[in-house]
Amino acid sequence: MRLAHGVAPASILYLKSKGGQWGLMASDASTRSTAHPVIDALFLITAVGFFAVLMNYYVTSTGGPSLLASTMVPIAFVLYVFDALRKNDFYTRLNAPLNYLIAAVYIGISLYVSYFMYTEFEDLGTVRAGDWDPLDLYVGGAMFVLIMEYARKRQFELFILNIILILYAVYGWLVPGMFNHPGLSWKRIVTSMSLEDSTGVFSNLPQLALTLIGSFVLVLSILRAFGCIDSILRAASRLAARSPYALPQAAVLGSFGVAAVSGSGAANAVTTGSATIPAMIKSGLPRENAASVEASASLGGQLMPPIMGLSAFLMANFMDVSYGEVVARGYVPALIYFISVFLSVYLLSRHVGTMTKPAFVEQTTWSDWLNVSVFASVVIGFVIVMAIYHLPPMFAALYVFITIGLVLLARLMVENLSEPLAEQGRRLVEVIRKFVDSFASMTADLTLLLAVLAILTSALVNTGIPTKVGFILVDAAAINLFVLGIVAFLFGALLGTGLPPAPTYILTALVIAPHMIKIGMDPWAVHFFAFFLAVWGELTPPTSVVAAVTSKIANASFLGTLARTLLLCSSLFVLMAAAFVRPELVLEPGLAQFTAMALVLSAALSLVFAFQARFAENRTMDIAFRVVITACGMLALFHPNAGIAWAGSAGVVLFMCYWFLRRRGQVLETQTS
Repeated sequence: MRLAHGVAPASILYLKSKGGQWGLMASDASTRSTAHPVIDALFLITAVGFFAVLMNYYVTSTGGPSLLASTMVPIAFVLYVFDALRKNDFYTRLNAPLNYLIAAVYIGISLYVSYFMYTEFEDLGTVRAGDWDPLDLYVGGAMFVLIMEYARKRQFELFILNIILILYAVYGWLVPGMFNHPGLSWKRIVTSMSLEDSTGVFSNLPQLALTLIGSFVLVLSILRAFGCIDSILRAASRLAARSPYALPQAAVLGSFGVAAVSGSGAANAVTTGSATIPAMIKSGLPRENAASVEASASLGGQLMPPIMGLSAFLMANFMDVSYGEVVARGYVPALIYFISVFLSVYLLSRHVGTMTKPAFVEQTTWSDWLNVSVFASVVIGFVIVMAIYHLPPMFAALYVFITIGLVLLARLMVENLSEPLAEQGRRLVEVIRKFVDSFASMTADLTLLLAVLAILTSALVNTGIPTKVGFILVDAAAINLFVLGIVAFLFGALLGTGLPPAPTYILTALVIAPHMIKIGMDPWAVHFFAFFLAVWGELTPPTSVVAAVTSKIANASFLGTLARTLLLCSSLFVLMAAAFVRPELVLEPGLAQFTAMALVLSAALSLVFAFQARFAENRTMDIAFRVVITACGMLALFHPNAGIAWAGSAGVVLFMCYWFLRRRGQVLETQTS
């Protein structure tokens, strides 16, 4: 993780390590470098053009996604270069003249690639397809190298993995055993990772970032620009004024609201954690506990519709379904996760002996409540246009963006009617600047990230790794389906130790999912398993961006924060298992989904209380209670007999009621004494 020089944690600009997913950080004016206003102006000019081209595509779909990606991926790289220069984070070991010289070369190459791909697009796909001339190879190779350089600077783990896979693709004949292959030529490597629009840096993954995902980023950017996210946090913080023990729950509720429109655990942690973590520490919550509360709540940004994490968009792409279908199935698992985290955080806060109310809670104004209402209308609007009217997600996002944008713009004008005309114009320009800056930064970063992942996907497919790993999985399935699930989990967990959720999902979906589906498992269950596994991978040791961000803000131990966060997020293990044993949870939205939710939630809460609650003063009795409530939860989750499963669920509820009654008795006894 890298912080901008000389800024507070709230002004974190981006995350390098396992971040990459929805890589937006704070977009206020304080985050921008003023060392060279010309660079800032060039970034904004390019961002306006980038926004205009994408908006034209969202409205007209002119040219199709392949042409859009071929011309706009290079422009996304130009935005990255300007953004790195204005943040003094291009090549920090070189002096300014060298930075500008290298930047000029990169920008010149990118602009030429964009022009070449636009003018030669039809010939590349028809006349010269498969028989490209030297200039085609040079242009495609140049863009491929620039994307790899972006990966080296922003996604180093993916850069190393891509290098290893490329070398394996070329020198596979040196590898012994079942992974041996004849090897590909370097020309084939270049063409498959650049000029061929079915794989590589112009393929469907960067197309997805520029089209479907970009349309949803419009909504997030407009909410940020008009301060709706800040208003959500202020509204949640009002809960803390009632009780010091309510402060951690306020952090969870704030993250819940932000999660619905952020789609990123890391961005969520930055947005909410910079305010909630210091407040929790001041109220008496230990630093590691405060960091883990925010980390666990922020991770829900990957799960919470309507703007789920990047992996959810990829799931729709892999399954060839509407993103709306993924969203419709995603609400119930997200609710299970947040209810579990909310109760887990409540139990954790009760372990702390003395907590005090915050000395100051920022007041909420009528404008804040209007912003919260606008946010709620965004969520409701997405549900209506996608679930009821069945609009394609990109058009749904566009309609919601236009509607909310007009409402917020009208409100801004009404609020500033008493101001001089020049002041009204200045505020309007500043809001538009924030919006364009936010949209261009996020969308360009996502486009380049998915271009990097497209290189990874191309190397995997071209070398036949998914097929070969499939043989291992088939052998495991022949032993037992449970063994297959364990192998799949270990594969994804291993990837998660070094990769962000998106590539973890891609690799799991490419290597594991097809073979699990082939032996009879439902595609929705398999892909949601891969999705939950990818989200959990964000927490796997030794690296975790969410835990890194929150521990940095709290000035706490990273490993201590990570260990506590894993306990608070135990429901993710339950969701992974539920995808197979209670597939109704994700197969079809409806009553069956909520029936499965009751059983799965019982299992999740059994782990929460087993890990966090104290049932008796006697240690042996306490352990016995924990074991029994866990057993009841596992019956609710795994037992195929409905009667026994519901009996297990009832047992969990009874134990929870016992704990709350015991806690209430202790509180009354303390008050009486």
